[in-house]
Amino acid sequence: MQDANLQELKDARPWYQEIDIGVLQLITVRVNESFNKFFKGAGFPKFKRRHDFKSFSYKPGRIKIKGNKIYLPKIGWMRFYNSRSLPDGFEIKTVTVRQKADGWYVSVRIENKTVPDFPIIPDSEIKTITGCDMGLGKLVYLSDGSSIDNPRFATNKKTKRLMKIRQRRVSRKQKGSKNRSKAQLRVSKLHNRIQQRRESYQWDVANRIVKKADAVTVEDLPVKNMIKRCKPVKSEAGRFLSNGQSAKRGLNRSIADASWYGLTQKLEYLAAKLGKKLYKINPKYTSQTCSKCRQVDKNSRKGEKFICTNCGHIDDANLQAAKNVKTKAIETYGLNIVKKKVRRDSPKPVQTTLFNVGMYERSSDNTLPQKGKRRVGENPEYKQLSLWDI
Repeated sequence: MQDANLQELKDARPWYQEIDIGVLQLITVRVNESFNKFFKGAGFPKFKRRHDFKSFSYKPGRIKIKGNKIYLPKIGWMRFYNSRSLPDGFEIKTVTVRQKADGWYVSVRIENKTVPDFPIIPDSEIKTITGCDMGLGKLVYLSDGSSIDNPRFATNKKTKRLMKIRQRRVSRKQKGSKNRSKAQLRVSKLHNRIQQRRESYQWDVANRIVKKADAVTVEDLPVKNMIKRCKPVKSEAGRFLSNGQSAKRGLNRSIADASWYGLTQKLEYLAAKLGKKLYKINPKYTSQTCSKCRQVDKNSRKGEKFICTNCGHIDDANLQAAKNVKTKAIETYGLNIVKKKVRRDSPKPVQTTLFNVGMYERSSDNTLPQKGKRRVGENPEYKQLSLWDI
């Protein structure tokens, strides 16, 4: 219906003639998707002016790329930084142009139907698995006992101070002025730099985790619900009481800065690309279960320490949760995991007592090293002492 009205809109608004017809048609597709989501329970679509659009897309067959130049209909040939050359045999599909704080970016979707899809490994062939527990002190705790640091790109002291200064400068400028736009651009550039650093770090972390084993398992965390505001609390007189939102605000910012959902998406993509699998499990009781006796008790969690109230097992609470995530995935999906083999020629540990320990001293024939040399007597004799000879 909206596509049929495009000709009428172009007659009513002459500046529509300067926009490619494919771009206008894909914008109507966006509107349809927004209303479909609204009818399914999402929020009402927000109407935008032409200056509010930060991206637009071209249909297949409209774009040409030659070296470091790209042809955009109604715009012409433009130079761009070709960060990744297009492989041979691939066809250019949809092309999206996006505006960010530091410039314009082009995303090219390519397709080659002769290239096979990523291999899918069956559950029966998975021999090793790594359990991951997302955290804030450390970004990820792994079931093998290691952990990955959390740089806190947006919530570290230096960045918070710089963001505060730049936002204060925006608020002190007159609304609608060019100086205010320049100050707001500096804030946007800082946000963009934080996002780029976080994305780069998470791709590196995801690569390291996926390469550890045949499969990766994570908790299916409802991150959107975890960073929601606290419900307001009213007294009988109708006044609002303290609901702990001011204290939870810092936790919400830290969770958003860690970007657990974004890291999970990268793990899922890289696992599929490398022929591995990502399993998501229910996070219920993973931090309250003992990995030794499987006892579930919330009193076993003592801050960052885990002390089992049943068997007395002591461990780091987050590493304990990572082990439980791994165990839960094995039980849920029925995986046949190969345990690490122990050397059979290794000596068995023997419990000794004070009287079984041999204590030795040098005899008179065993001379001390001479000056400038580290040579001792050739025939040292040892004498075992008893407990009463010391």
